[in-house]
Amino acid sequence: MEHIYPIFDKMLTRADKEALLGQRGLMVWMTGLSGSGKSTLAIALERELQRRGILCRILDGDNIRSGINNNLGFSPGDRRENIRRIAEVARLFVDTGIVTIAAFISPSEELRQMAAGIIGADDFFEVYVNTPLSVCEQRDVKGLYAKARRGEVREFTGVSAPFEAPQSPALAIDTSARPLEDCVEEVLKLILPKIKKQN
Repeated sequence: MEHIYPIFDKMLTRADKEALLGQRGLMVWMTGLSGSGKSTLAIALERELQRRGILCRILDGDNIRSGINNNLGFSPGDRRENIRRIAEVARLFVDTGIVTIAAFISPSEELRQMAAGIIGADDFFEVYVNTPLSVCEQRDVKGLYAKARRGEVREFTGVSAPFEAPQSPALAIDTSARPLEDCVEEVLKLILPKIKKQN
């Protein structure tokens, strides 16, 4: 660290970026089991925000693991590092005034609190996609639950690894209980007043 000289004080500020965009950056952190509908909800939310002229970016678990985090596995240490890196990248987007949508299992309260601490609690809106395990398993879009039940996938959240439900999420949504459009509307009600888009 002795040869590192950050230039943060010389760069344009977050306020400069947000003034340019006419919006406030924030993080919508979607957590839930595999198959709960996080990515589907994130994609639909992104499209609706785009339609409203709000710049946003999705950070999705599989996308991130195929790129910046492709050297990480699913051990507790690797899961922690996965979320830490994601949070650091997310903070850059939020500080640039971009509405950032994260879709990650992030299975423990400790991991989610770490992410909120890195990004900033005032900018962090936790959305618990609490679709029941039975529904997630019926969907099994990736075939992972079946493999986990056969012992072919180890440390699989909800089967052979635990998932801690958020203690006090900003919003909880069961995607099996209502149409996608209604779920998107619930998230919009939560975040639109915070974005304060300028016209």
